[in-house]
Amino acid sequence: MRVTSDIPPEVYPLAGFVGRWRGSGTVGYPGIDEGVIVQEVTVAPGGGPYLAYTASTWLADADGQMGPEWHTETGYWRLPPGQTDDDGQVRASPPFDIELLVADASGFVTVYVGEVDQNRAVLASDVMARTATSGEVSAGRRLYGLVGGDLLWAWDIAAFGHELQSYMAARLSPMDKGSATSGAPGPKASE
Repeated sequence: MRVTSDIPPEVYPLAGFVGRWRGSGTVGYPGIDEGVIVQEVTVAPGGGPYLAYTASTWLADADGQMGPEWHTETGYWRLPPGQTDDDGQVRASPPFDIELLVADASGFVTVYVGEVDQNRAVLASDVMARTATSGEVSAGRRLYGLVGGDLLWAWDIAAFGHELQSYMAARLSPMDKGSATSGAPGPKASE
């Protein structure tokens, strides 16, 4: 495998996830009513041997119209050193070990570890820390998969004394270069 000029060789096995993605899905958890969400995710070169990651999620009404922001997070995707060389030549065969560092605006941070191949990343929380005012989230698991040109995403959490279970999931499509990424109400969840 060879890297493209804008993706650092250290993260080339994550190249398929690079882009701006938008779509709809569901949210639900014990104590949280099931509902429709709109989500935008950006994975982009970050200037070093990592990819920068942001995700924002809005609740949607019965007509699919975007409502208030529900969740936002930012972080970095990394591969531990030694899996590619400086020329982008992959030194190992898939799956590759990966790390995802995420800071959640609601007051907790998570270090996820897992594996990625060309179409799927599976991660589980390794370390979690939270502020005194954050909700009690004690574990997380994430799955990202590339299917038919879309990014499918699922997030399981253990929170508020409940066991690890589904929390959010969405199907995201690549955004057109001219699309807005603001959270302003307007586009429907089905768009």
